[in-house]
Amino acid sequence: MKIASFDIDAQKGFTPLCPAELPVPEGHLIGAALNHLASFASLRLGSKDAHSPSAAWVVDSPDKMLQPLGLPNADITWVSHCVPGTPGFELLDELPKPLDYDFFVWKGIEPDLHPYGACYHDLADTRSTGAIEFLRQQAVDYVLVGGLALDYCVKTTALQLHRAGFRVGVYLPACRAIADTTAQAACQQMQAEGIELYASAADLAAAMNKEA
Repeated sequence: MKIASFDIDAQKGFTPLCPAELPVPEGHLIGAALNHLASFASLRLGSKDAHSPSAAWVVDSPDKMLQPLGLPNADITWVSHCVPGTPGFELLDELPKPLDYDFFVWKGIEPDLHPYGACYHDLADTRSTGAIEFLRQQAVDYVLVGGLALDYCVKTTALQLHRAGFRVGVYLPACRAIADTTAQAACQQMQAEGIELYASAADLAAAMNKEA
């Protein structure tokens, strides 16, 4: 079985290192776990948000976030985050540079786009980023996923991959979530659709040894 790993949006803008953006609690601590996850894979993929500071969904304070927009590819409001050229755009220091990955996705570049998953540029999942095609061309069977945040971009990417026909596992130590309630809902949804969740390094190692 050929395995790939996928680091989803492991950027400083989603960590306490950039508190004015979208700091996911403990988001800055997942670098080592993502590297551990990649040790089981023969290919490593990654993604980044790459947003305009004047995107259509940007609001100027957190209390204005999560309001519906009615736009086809930006569903709710967020504060500005992960703008190219800023510290929040950077990957965590422990990770490879984008061009050192086997495949890399920059998403949300257009000011009217705010996708969550790394497999499609639009919310309807019709405009591919090329990640699925790359995995198919490389004859990958199983994709191991981690990153930020579990309850948004990680969940959506895992579901996209699963629906595209890949076996998918999410390594929870390599993820952090915005909130416990949405994290629990995300895990329940992923498990209900057949995605495997690994709660510890021991669980991951046991699963990988079983497949070896």
